[in-house]
Amino acid sequence: MCSIKCSFGCVTFPKILINPLLILTKTSSFDPLMGDYDNPMNEGKHTPPKDFVCPITTHIFSDPVTLETGQTYERKAIQQWLERGNSTCPITRQKLHSTQLPKTNYILKHLIASWQELNPTNSNQENDPLELDTPPLTLTLTLTSPDDGTVGTVNELRVAITKLCTSEVLKEAETAVFTIEKFWQDVTDSGLVGEVQNMLSQPPVINGFMEILFSSINTRVLISTVFLLCELGSRNEDVISTLTRVDSDVECVIALFQKGLFEAVVLIYLLKPSIAMLVQVELVDSLLSVVNKNENEFFKMCLKPKTAAVLLLGQIVSSGDDGAVFEVVRRVISGKVIECIISSLESEWTEERFTAVRLLSKCIQEDGKCRNIIADKAELAPVLEILVGANDEDRFEIVQFLSELVKLNRRTFNNQILHIIKDEGTFSTMHTLLAYLQTAETEQLPVVAGLLLQLDLLAEPRKMSIYREEAIDTLISCLKNSDSPSAQIAAAETILALQGRFSSFGKPLIRAYLLKNVGLDKSYRSTMRKEQLSALSGEIQETMEEEKAAEEWERKTAFVLVSHEFGLIFEGLSEGLKSNYAEICSACFVCATWLVHMLTLLPDTGIKGAARICLLNRFVSIFKSAKDTEDKALSMLALRSFIHDPG
Repeated sequence: MCSIKCSFGCVTFPKILINPLLILTKTSSFDPLMGDYDNPMNEGKHTPPKDFVCPITTHIFSDPVTLETGQTYERKAIQQWLERGNSTCPITRQKLHSTQLPKTNYILKHLIASWQELNPTNSNQENDPLELDTPPLTLTLTLTSPDDGTVGTVNELRVAITKLCTSEVLKEAETAVFTIEKFWQDVTDSGLVGEVQNMLSQPPVINGFMEILFSSINTRVLISTVFLLCELGSRNEDVISTLTRVDSDVECVIALFQKGLFEAVVLIYLLKPSIAMLVQVELVDSLLSVVNKNENEFFKMCLKPKTAAVLLLGQIVSSGDDGAVFEVVRRVISGKVIECIISSLESEWTEERFTAVRLLSKCIQEDGKCRNIIADKAELAPVLEILVGANDEDRFEIVQFLSELVKLNRRTFNNQILHIIKDEGTFSTMHTLLAYLQTAETEQLPVVAGLLLQLDLLAEPRKMSIYREEAIDTLISCLKNSDSPSAQIAAAETILALQGRFSSFGKPLIRAYLLKNVGLDKSYRSTMRKEQLSALSGEIQETMEEEKAAEEWERKTAFVLVSHEFGLIFEGLSEGLKSNYAEICSACFVCATWLVHMLTLLPDTGIKGAARICLLNRFVSIFKSAKDTEDKALSMLALRSFIHDPG
């Protein structure tokens, strides 16, 4: 066996010996190409049971020895295998802890002797290949040789498999890969694929393919080998079991991928490596390179390399390893790969769409400005399609993603995105969200309710709506739910976002905007200065239009919130202000200040009295006890709303 190191840095493994005569003659139940290992005693009267035959010599055992892996071999054959420097089991490729051969398997030897007494015609077969009674496999399909265009049959496939598994000449084994690939391509769309798949899925053949990956330096050969392993592995879990039985095989595939054999990403995905391994081997750069490439640059695989790469990135992001998650997100943003991830929202694979949502949500969390690119580039209809059939976990991720997506610093753009979400889904997004609202977990309710309410607010606010009623009832219920602080803070933050003004990072500007109304506008002006890159007249006009749209949205939102059940929202905020958690109190305080202030700008419907009863004492208490100047100012803004109230 020639010892060659491939250009990808992998080490050669010795070949597994299979008698070529076994492959070229008639097949029997123990033929490794046929895979009939299920019924060891169903052979013909003169055909030895498979357990009586050495897989290396294909002869009946004379001196059987059983290794620690559970595989049995002829003593002389396995001894020669070990003397050539091998330290693994030929069939399983598992590392042998000891190369000292065990004692003869006398039980098996006794069974063989008993069988030979009943079948004397087979007693002298130790030195010859087995005569098999099973008829040969007949395939009518022909194939064209890649070299000379001549037509061949399944016998050429058998010869190619033999060369793959036994040839010590690397070039012969590489040529065999091309022959097998061509045959596979020809039978894929025929009814004969199952038979060929069985022949190619046997451990010795899979190990032969792995030998090529360890030894070859021909990129085209390596791609063909990876292609065949992916085809077989995607159809037969036993192939994956064979490949994952030895750690070095998985490491070899990963090394090839990291060195630039990007088609190997599909095989890595099929091998299902642990998340810990994915994080440990640092695949992020290679995965992002695949995502960023044109799909036409890849060999046609059972799964698109980009899809496999996105799914593996999703697994890393779901690992819970903050460092790994940050690294993925940082490189997605800085590496300009985000638009490629956005395109995955339109993938044929539902799982890839879910994963893209997860990755983009993480990007938004890390850098809020990403939402502007996503909102501009993303096709949301495919996302809305998967919302209907998603499980609760995936559904909530989609709702969170959509909720974050509408936190844009341009109100007109916000409304456009909301219209897309509302109108472009195959099914009614509103109905889907309403149904989800009735089954979601407590902590998820405010986010679902907030998105549903925003979609409903696109319509006339004075018209009755079941969506609006359910959404606001849910928010109030969560505000009052002191048993679930996470639901309380989520509800308060949802109401803060409903005001509709955001920085370019997606942060609500409601507090700064309220401070502006009491003269403490330094914070607001500072924020706005950062948002405006220049003062060109066109942009000033655009800013004025945006402010008009923001004011219209704010009035509409405040009206439906305070009008619901004659000011019931103020009861909920009052309960939130009683919380022992400072974060909940602070959020509810800002919400209450905003809505009470808006009462002075809305038509008087008598709701101010309900607000005064629920909140007046709270605002007085905050004004007296607050040490922060801004909190005192906000409480004064709210109290000013009650000055002219006769009560």
